[in-house]
Amino acid sequence: MNEADALEIVQQAIWTVLVACAPGVIVAMIVGVGIALVQALTQVQEITLTFVPKIVAILLAVALSGPFVGAQISGFTTVIFQRIEDGF
Repeated sequence: MNEADALEIVQQAIWTVLVACAPGVIVAMIVGVGIALVQALTQVQEITLTFVPKIVAILLAVALSGPFVGAQISGFTTVIFQRIEDGF
């Protein structure tokens, strides 16, 4: 294994992490902006109004995107195990 192989593995690992966490982060951003807009329009500054809907939305997003995230992680694991089996 040389430096190029190590960099490729690290790049694939970082990309896998970004793709795997994207559904939850995107939903959190959308819900956060929506709640901030509602708070700005109504001037209701309730603390729980920001956390509860965001937590519920993130849990739903993670539950619905679970097979996609699992497939991404499984694909990365398969590639790594294949490289180990082949001797890099």
